[in-house]
Amino acid sequence: MSSTPAPRDRHRDDRPADKDLELQQALLRLGRLDLAGLPLGEVLAQVAALAKASIPGADEVSVTLLDGDHARSVAFTGALAIELDERQYDRGFGPCMDAAVSGATITIPDTAADESYADFSAVAARAGIRSSLSVGMPVPPRVVGGLNLYAAAPAAFDQGSVALARAFADYSAVALLNAALISSSTALAAQLQQAMASRATIEQAKGIIMGRLHCDPDTAFAHLVRRSQHSNIKLTRIAADVVADAGAPPTDR
Repeated sequence: MSSTPAPRDRHRDDRPADKDLELQQALLRLGRLDLAGLPLGEVLAQVAALAKASIPGADEVSVTLLDGDHARSVAFTGALAIELDERQYDRGFGPCMDAAVSGATITIPDTAADESYADFSAVAARAGIRSSLSVGMPVPPRVVGGLNLYAAAPAAFDQGSVALARAFADYSAVALLNAALISSSTALAAQLQQAMASRATIEQAKGIIMGRLHCDPDTAFAHLVRRSQHSNIKLTRIAADVVADAGAPPTDR
């Protein structure tokens, strides 16, 4: 893992000095978590709690874990976080679902004006959540889940918050990988394999769209998300259809 950037690159310049110290202490505590001695759930709960206390703008935090084709929240800091997560799980759509599957970082600056995840954003806005940030948890070359941050203020997460959230997501991924290495169960290994396959399909679909539309990776991913939302079909299925369509004879497309 790369070294921790200087405090001025992690958060707003007007952050008080005592908050800088709190952040450094939180990262120190994060690095000292006993990944081998603590149950995975407890490690992820501590990661979520530290993320809420340390990441500028975060009011609630949750951790999503992929379980085959399903997702579940294995850690959360409050009832609102789990409610918003489960809303997405029930429908099979939402920023935390897409981040967990694809490894992308998905930000909704204002749920009151968002169109990319209209259903989720409407529910979140009614619940008092105006912005969200979801970051995929990578275990290269896999993605196994995501870290989700919710805020009552619009545009709560700046670039420093995003960078710090990615650092916390990295720690979560390391904890999960460690649990897989010491576990005698094959279930977790199967989850990782499924996550890797889903990620590979999404990346392949992004490449196809980039070639067709002559766009960058972020634009290609946004294109997939829009198709998923408009057709009410999961992102992984949309990606698989794009890949299958690209490999079909021209008369069958």
